[in-house]
Amino acid sequence: MLYIILGILFFGLLIAVHEWGHYITAKKLDVQVNEFSIGMGPALWFRQKGETKYSLRVLPIGGYCAMEGEDMDTEGNPRSFAAKPLWRKLMILVAGSFMNLVAGFVIVALLFAAAGSYAVPVIDSLADGCPAAGILEPGDQVLSVDGYRVSVYSDITAALRSGGDEKTFVIKRGGEKVTLSGVPLPLKEYTENGQTITRYGLTFAREEATPLGVLSQSWRTCGYFARSVWQGLAMLVRGQVGLSDMSGPVGIVSYLGEAGSQGPTFAAGLQNVLYIIALIAVNLAVMNMLPIPGLDGGRVFLLLAGELFYLFTRRRLDPKYEAYLNAGFLVLLMALMAVVTFSDVWKLVK
Repeated sequence: MLYIILGILFFGLLIAVHEWGHYITAKKLDVQVNEFSIGMGPALWFRQKGETKYSLRVLPIGGYCAMEGEDMDTEGNPRSFAAKPLWRKLMILVAGSFMNLVAGFVIVALLFAAAGSYAVPVIDSLADGCPAAGILEPGDQVLSVDGYRVSVYSDITAALRSGGDEKTFVIKRGGEKVTLSGVPLPLKEYTENGQTITRYGLTFAREEATPLGVLSQSWRTCGYFARSVWQGLAMLVRGQVGLSDMSGPVGIVSYLGEAGSQGPTFAAGLQNVLYIIALIAVNLAVMNMLPIPGLDGGRVFLLLAGELFYLFTRRRLDPKYEAYLNAGFLVLLMALMAVVTFSDVWKLVK
């Protein structure tokens, strides 16, 4: 239960960080902010300070930064969102996802620094009886497996799962790039410390954490998170995953609780939760910039499309059409979230 509570708090914090990115950028660029809200639905608490109303709402599944003239031009108000030049609008819209990306990077960096070391995609040893022994060698840096690019250790598991039992490795050995085809590497049972474990038989090295190393590793790990989003979207488009495989806030919090409880100690459980929170932060950054109306990326796309339309026609698109489009897709997104949330609850009940 403790990890579930922490999951809810961290998830809400990610939303707050996202909306704060919009809020602080709008304030710095002299745009009037009417309301800054964390959560959706009825207000649990609110306070008016100057021109801005600050509120905390009952459903921790979103939030918003309501700016003057955000969807409609407010005539006569030079501080409205619509009255600002394109570059300011784009900076405000991108700021939320940027802050989520920063949050994910900072969390990962803190986890690596606290651990003192981290695994890297460099082979440390091969188990006795591993079929790849003699082909792969200790010290080999894995660059790709079956065309799957390996940048950080987290890429290894997904890369090894691709294809069949014979794999094509691209490695760096002795400073040179080497391609090894037909490497036999099936999942099989190995005995270690009196226990039988099913694995590939490869053990990977760990590097001691240094300031530059932590920054580099954290950046690469965030890149791995972002690639995971695109791979998930591709699987969704290809029909490899369906609605039942998607998770909303309820499913995410439940998963965070499970991940935390798997840690042998509270500290280890908290590290598991924070790692997933970092993954979610980067996921939110990427997903929110998709060119879908109702999302920040959709609004960026429509702004750029409107400028392109003006460039060729010298006429401005009526802002109300953009507002209608954003509102319509937002309703669809909320409906999808409601369906996914119901699915999450149903899974828990079952």
